[in-house]
Amino acid sequence: MSWAALFPGQGAQFVGMGRAVAMAHAGARAIFDEADAVLGYPLSRLVWEGPEDALRDTEVQQPAILTVSVAVWTALAPDPPPVAAVGLSLGEYSALVAAGLLPFADAVRIARIRGRAMQTAVPRGQGGMTAVLGLSEEEVEALCAKARAVGWVEPANFNAPGQIVVSGEVAALEALEAEARARRAKAVRLAVSAPFHSRLLEPAAAPVAAALDEARWGTTARFPVLANVDGYPVRDAEAARPRLVEQVYRPVRFEQAVRSLLADGVERFVEIGPGQSLAAMVKKIHRGARVVSVEAPEAFAAALELVRG
Repeated sequence: MSWAALFPGQGAQFVGMGRAVAMAHAGARAIFDEADAVLGYPLSRLVWEGPEDALRDTEVQQPAILTVSVAVWTALAPDPPPVAAVGLSLGEYSALVAAGLLPFADAVRIARIRGRAMQTAVPRGQGGMTAVLGLSEEEVEALCAKARAVGWVEPANFNAPGQIVVSGEVAALEALEAEARARRAKAVRLAVSAPFHSRLLEPAAAPVAAALDEARWGTTARFPVLANVDGYPVRDAEAARPRLVEQVYRPVRFEQAVRSLLADGVERFVEIGPGQSLAAMVKKIHRGARVVSVEAPEAFAAALELVRG
């Protein structure tokens, strides 16, 4: 039986993540050491000791989550390998590293550039994101269309049935939230400081594209990575680069990617990195899916058992 790897994005971070695996596995520790050297500051100390406020900084948060995910992947060394991988937003970079298409040193450098570009594209306080729970895609699209009377807002993450995140200007988010609650849906403003994955982030595309062009890409991925923007199975740099640029300002279609894997007969998933949010999304998409989340060594046995069937 086949399995797929899942890699988390922003919001999964917590102080202390990845420390246990780095202490237990030399290969994982080497990943943290490499990140520290590439970035020129002790990322590992910030990740393991905090302060928590530092990990809320997008420029730090993105390379931090990437580093933890790649460290866990390195220590886990799953065999057999996955038939495919899916990363949520930033997690797409982790997936490309795991697939051998993007070197980790380049990925962590790009993650910092990407985080800075995404944070500065829109002034702080002018944009944000809201999770809308309990409405269909069509209903959320209609809410966005109505709220655009006062500002820009659009769907940003199609995570699972009834779980869609919208992104936009604060006034439009407020109007959409009020309308969603009037329809007895739940609307939760997320603790992010920018309207990620919306057209408001288009100014961030250029620096990300330049950083991607400088990377030392591999020739062919060991397994395909399903792109966030269209679910396309990426196997080379020519396919990966433009989709990673578009990902900055276009919606993340996680549910579509998972359904594509389910249609191919994949029902086993391992979430690799901090948090368990992707596992919850997969179970909401398909109750019969088997999912294990792994961030620390104590979860390795269960993950490897699932992988080996």
